[in-house]
Amino acid sequence: MARPPRGGAEPIDGLGPGRAGGGQRPRVAIDYTPAVTQGGGIGRYTRGLVAALIEHADRGAFDLRLVLARDAGLDRLPPLPEGVSLCRLPLPSVWMSRIWHRLRLPLAADRLIGGCELYHAPDYVLPPLARAQGLVTVHDLSFLTYPEGAVPALARYLGRAVPRSVARADRVLADSESTRRDLERLLGLAPDRVTVVGAGVEARFRPLVDRGQRLAARQRLGLPERFVLGLGTLEPRKNFVGLIQAFERCAERVPDLHLVIAGGQGWLFEPILEAAASSPHAARIHLLGFVDDAELPSLYGLAESFAFPSFYEGFGIPVLEAMACGTPVVVADNSSLPELAGDAALRVPTGDSAALATALLRLSEDPELRLRHARLGPIQASRFAWPAAADRLVEVYRGLLQR
Repeated sequence: MARPPRGGAEPIDGLGPGRAGGGQRPRVAIDYTPAVTQGGGIGRYTRGLVAALIEHADRGAFDLRLVLARDAGLDRLPPLPEGVSLCRLPLPSVWMSRIWHRLRLPLAADRLIGGCELYHAPDYVLPPLARAQGLVTVHDLSFLTYPEGAVPALARYLGRAVPRSVARADRVLADSESTRRDLERLLGLAPDRVTVVGAGVEARFRPLVDRGQRLAARQRLGLPERFVLGLGTLEPRKNFVGLIQAFERCAERVPDLHLVIAGGQGWLFEPILEAAASSPHAARIHLLGFVDDAELPSLYGLAESFAFPSFYEGFGIPVLEAMACGTPVVVADNSSLPELAGDAALRVPTGDSAALATALLRLSEDPELRLRHARLGPIQASRFAWPAAADRLVEVYRGLLQR
């Protein structure tokens, strides 16, 4: 097994001034690796939260150190002002995971990065710590509630590592009230150990009203005139097969309606590709693959409706983004989705493709209903903001640092 270089993590010169000699303020370290290695999901959550945290008015009470695995790139870094520094761990992320969570070697993360008072792990698992307090974010417990949707090895790994991490953590963060309840119910966490810090919507997600911009975006992305949009990593939990089945029902009645699915390939994605290819309406089903963040507002804005029929979600940022863009939304009635959608989206029973088709047809055929939800969506989405999430996170940081 490879050994980490002596001296542990290395500050990256010119990428954040830090503080000479460690300064007088406590240091909070955040593992920023998922923000630069994951395009969607947890990566977007971490990027949005850290960006808001850096801008937070009370951040001067502590220094912030962003931690990157050796193999993580630098292309998705936020601006690093005074008091924010960056350093790399001595090994690639896969090796750090093996050392910390599979071999369970006591290689303390806080010592590797030169010391900190609080270490925040935003991606389910907390590394061993020597002296720092530990904070871990658990986005969902799908590996327990929907294990058939994950690669068995991954489900087994999370099933061991996550309970150990939350047991060792001084505090646990959840994305939603739904995940908080799951943590209490499935892992036995006391209510006073879990705090909900949700996600937000960036200001760039807003209705696309300019005709010229709409035409340019449609041509750039190669999109049909009328389409239902589905977005997310291609994996069983997202229920894209059910969405394709629902679209097939809609296609019989609305001959110019198309289905567009955007998202990179995850695990067990083959049935989704097979369902699209074997559909009698395959020519009207478009799989775009992963779509860059910069194109998402246009993609949402051009869609006639947005469908999110997932079997389970810890949060579901795309629901908020679609609503912020004024796109009518249909969600499955489970986990965190009702608390996100409120009354601004149509809800359907989980796994019921016939009910999903009925909801999509209602939106397609009823302009007044479409307009109503286009107006309600931005109002509901405005209740979720990154600055508010950063407020709650800073409260948690301050509470732990005062111990």
